[in-house]
Amino acid sequence: MHAFNLNPATAVAAVAFLSALPTAQASLYLKSSPVVQVDAKNYDRIINKSNYTSVVEFYAPWCGHCQNLKPAYEKAAKNLEGLARVAAVNCDEDENKQLCGMMGVKGFPTVKTVRPGKKGKPIVEDYNGPRTAKGIVDAVVEKINNHVKRVTDKDIDSFLSNKNDSAKAILFTEKGTTSALLKSIAIDFLDVITVAQIRDKETKANGLFGISSYPKLVLLPGGDKDSIVYDGELKKDVMVKFLSQAGQPNPDPAPAKSKGDKKGEKKSEKKDKKADKKASSKSSESSTKTTSTESTEPTDVPPATEEIVIPAIPAITEADKLTKECLNRKSRTCILAFVPSAHGETAETVLTTLSHVPFRRSDARRNLIPFFEVHTDNEASSSVYKSLELSKDIEIVAVNGKRKWWRHYEGDFSSESLESWIDLIRMSEGTKKTLPEGLIGEVVEETTAEKPAETVEVKVEESVEIKVEPESSETETKGAEPTPEATSEEKVKHEEL
Repeated sequence: MHAFNLNPATAVAAVAFLSALPTAQASLYLKSSPVVQVDAKNYDRIINKSNYTSVVEFYAPWCGHCQNLKPAYEKAAKNLEGLARVAAVNCDEDENKQLCGMMGVKGFPTVKTVRPGKKGKPIVEDYNGPRTAKGIVDAVVEKINNHVKRVTDKDIDSFLSNKNDSAKAILFTEKGTTSALLKSIAIDFLDVITVAQIRDKETKANGLFGISSYPKLVLLPGGDKDSIVYDGELKKDVMVKFLSQAGQPNPDPAPAKSKGDKKGEKKSEKKDKKADKKASSKSSESSTKTTSTESTEPTDVPPATEEIVIPAIPAITEADKLTKECLNRKSRTCILAFVPSAHGETAETVLTTLSHVPFRRSDARRNLIPFFEVHTDNEASSSVYKSLELSKDIEIVAVNGKRKWWRHYEGDFSSESLESWIDLIRMSEGTKKTLPEGLIGEVVEETTAEKPAETVEVKVEESVEIKVEPESSETETKGAEPTPEATSEEKVKHEEL
C-alpha cells in the first residue's frame, strides 16, 4: 500500500470528466444511514483532520454498482461504529466534483481509506479488496492507528513513574494482539489518558495490581488517587464512561487542545498559509509535489473546463447503413433508440441519457456497445420497427445480428433504469428473443472502384490531401460488445465511467 499523490494533469482531466456528467440526483444514503455524508466543505475537517481512520466511498447515485455496494457498505458502517468512520461523497453534486477530481476518482464506486499520518498529513490509500462488509471492515480495522503502549515487566516501573502522563489505563489480557476496541479508546483519550496493554505472562506487572483473571481494565487517575478496577462489560460506550472520570475524551474529529497547543497550532496554521502562497507561485514541477489530499481547497486544481464534449448518438437514416452496423451476420450488439424524426422533449431526454452512458466509464473512448438513433417515421427503418412489433413513439431495443437475438426495453426512461438494463446486456444476462426472419441482411462489400476514396483537406501551412480508404470488416467490429470472458472480469471490478 502507498500514500496517495495525484498528478495535477490527472486531477484536471478527472474534474473535467466529472463536470460533464448529468445533473445531480438525490443522495444514495439517507440521513438516518450509519454512513456519514461528507461534502467538499466539510471533508477536510471531518476526514483529514480526524484522529480516526476513515473509509470513504466516492459514488454517483445513478451508478448500478454503487447501489449494489450500499447494503454491504452500511453494514460495515454499523460494525465499525465507534472504531472508525465510514463516509461517502456524492460526486454527482456539482459542489463535490472538484474534490472527487482531486482525489483521482475515475470510476464509481471508488473506495479509499484515510488515516492520520505524521505532521497532520493524512495517508490515503485505495481500497481494492472484496466489496463485502467483512472485507471492508477487516481492511479498515487493520489501518486503525495504534497508540496503545505495550508494557512488560522490564519497563513497568518506568511506565508507572513517568510524570508526563497524568492518568493511565491498563488492560491486562491473555492476548498478544491489540484489539480495535482498545485502539479506538486510546484514540478517544489521546493526550488525555495513556492507554497501555500488559500480557498475563508479565508476572511482576500482574502481581503489582493483583490481577488473576482476564481481561481486566485498571484506571490510574493520577496523583495520589488509588487505582480503580473496571468490572463492567467490554463495550465501547461504558468503558469510555468509566475512563471519563480521569479526563474527558477528545471531541471528534479534532482533539481538544491546551492553551499551549492552541498557540502552537495558530503558528503552524500561519506557516501553512505562507507555505501555500509560496507553493502556488512555484512552477508546475513544484505544484506536483505539493498536490495531495491534505486539503480540499481547490487552489491546486484549475476550474473545470469544457474540454470533454459528449457527442450525440449517431442517427441511421438508410436501410443499408442499419444492416451494415447492426443487422448482418457479423454484427455484434447494438442499442437502437427508435424515436420520431422531430424528436420532442421526451425523445431528447432519452437520447441525451443514452449518450452519457459510455462517458460514465473510464473506458469511454472504446464504446463497448454502439448506440444509434433510428427514426420511427423513416421508410428505411419502418420494416424493422414493424417486424419487432413495436408500437410506441419511443422504443429502445438491443439487437445482435451475429447471434440473431434482440431484447426490448420496457422500463421508464430514467438514467438508473436504462443504465441497469444496459449493464444486464453487457453481462449477457436476461431473456433474449429470436430476431424475426428476414431482418438479417448481407453486407455488400464496397470496392474502391465502386466507391472512390474520400478526400479530406487538412490546412496547416499548405493544403495537404489525405486519402481515407473505406472501412474494412475488421474496423467495423472494433469496439464491439466484449466476450463473455471479458464481461465476467469486468463484473468483478468496480463500475467505471
